[in-house]
Amino acid sequence: MTESPRIVVLAGGVGGSKFTLGVREALVRRGAPEATVVVNTGDDLWLSGVRLQPDIDSIVYALAGVNDVVRGWGRAGDTERVNHELQAWGAGWPWFTLGDLDLGTHLARTGWLRDGLTPTQVLERMSRRWPLGAHLLPMTDAEVDTIVHVRDGAAMHFQEWWTRHRATLEPTAFENPGIAAAQPAPGVVEAIAAADVVLLAPSNPVVSIGPILAVPGIREALATTSATVVGVSPIIGGRVVRGMADVCLTAIGVETSAAAVAGHYGARRDGGLLDAWLLAEEDAALAPAVEGRGIRSVVCPLWMTDAAATAAIVEHALAAADA
Repeated sequence: MTESPRIVVLAGGVGGSKFTLGVREALVRRGAPEATVVVNTGDDLWLSGVRLQPDIDSIVYALAGVNDVVRGWGRAGDTERVNHELQAWGAGWPWFTLGDLDLGTHLARTGWLRDGLTPTQVLERMSRRWPLGAHLLPMTDAEVDTIVHVRDGAAMHFQEWWTRHRATLEPTAFENPGIAAAQPAPGVVEAIAAADVVLLAPSNPVVSIGPILAVPGIREALATTSATVVGVSPIIGGRVVRGMADVCLTAIGVETSAAAVAGHYGARRDGGLLDAWLLAEEDAALAPAVEGRGIRSVVCPLWMTDAAATAAIVEHALAAADA
């Protein structure tokens, strides 16, 4: 692999936004081209008449340096006057906060969608405001929101299950209605085919990376690309770093361990996705189990404490690709 590799990242959520910052930092140091980041849109939704794209906005805000790093979502220094007014009218969800600056993003997006732009074109327009240092693509232009089925037979939008109920309602299945008829957004398959390395961010494997892989054509593109596919474990020391990914993994029968998630993705030689897998130092004892699945293991620090630490993780991933 050259010093200027072509990188594609599959990402979603707060973990994906942090990882993308590290990818940008590592590639700037190498003088390499900007990475293409394929972003999960499975947790998108319509609320109060506007289209929300939480994962896209998290990554855009992080790359622009305007994200709220304390809350982990939304804009830094945001206010909530409009949100309070919506709630006074009984509109929206009282447990789902829309910041005023954040709402400006949603209004702009919705207006462009109403004008006939596709989500890909909207994201391209959004990317012009700030120097992001990465090329962002939605996984698809289709609306394939995530529906969660829970133990009592009820079904609800992922955001209600995640934000209102904090994943306390036991899930039995995750569904993306319409995804079987969806197509990859323009440029996604082409970027994967032309890449030197594809990185799976340490995002939730079920509801962040899972919907991307479920778009027809993307998994096939990963299977046939000449790029090396390297994943980064979202599990450190047998625990999720953030969020409730353990609940999601349990629902699909996957243990909350770095080795089990690697097995969930599978080895490329056996029809899976991975050539290599980054394990945290706390999980070094699991390396033989990963190797036994036909996936090259790399043990390194995986705490994304800042962009420099995350860039070091990306360098380990690129070194694994070189190997």
